[in-house]
Amino acid sequence: RERIPAGGLIVASKHQSLWETFALFTVFDDPCYILKRELMWIPIFGWFTIKGGMVPINRRGGATALAAMNARARHEVRERRRQIIIFPEGTRRAPGAEPSYKYGVAHLYATLGVPLLPVALNSGLYWPRRRFIRRPGTIVVEIGEPIPPGLDRDVVFRELQASVEAMSGRLLLEGRRELGLDGAGDRSAA
Repeated sequence: RERIPAGGLIVASKHQSLWETFALFTVFDDPCYILKRELMWIPIFGWFTIKGGMVPINRRGGATALAAMNARARHEVRERRRQIIIFPEGTRRAPGAEPSYKYGVAHLYATLGVPLLPVALNSGLYWPRRRFIRRPGTIVVEIGEPIPPGLDRDVVFRELQASVEAMSGRLLLEGRRELGLDGAGDRSAA
């Protein structure tokens, strides 16, 4: 936690399960998620996302949707000093899956002018996506070194991906050892 800068920032986290959707609330002072707008239509859960001031994105909205997301995120960061949490791959991915980062995180970084914080985790080993199974063990969240504002967004995009993937790979190996899985990849765990 000592790596978390004070005030507004962008948190770019790996997304492997439903767990981090809730758990990251406990790590940051005043987090604000960027989420697909359809989640706001879910009864009760959606009401809380609206009340919590989350930033919706219409994935099919193109440049207009990106501009609206940036405007809302800018307000949350600058006026309210919140931490914007974004899952740069856009959706949950199985542990060890080929990375698929979307460029929106780099665009957000260039627009907001605040630090970017890489975050990795291994939650998908214990609480897999689209599965009812929950495995006992320790979910680990690792916070990388903050990337300062003002750098070239293409460089930052590559640096972010390298940082998160290196941390995620290490956490994946540690988690597999804890679960007694071979390092080669028992896909039933992912």
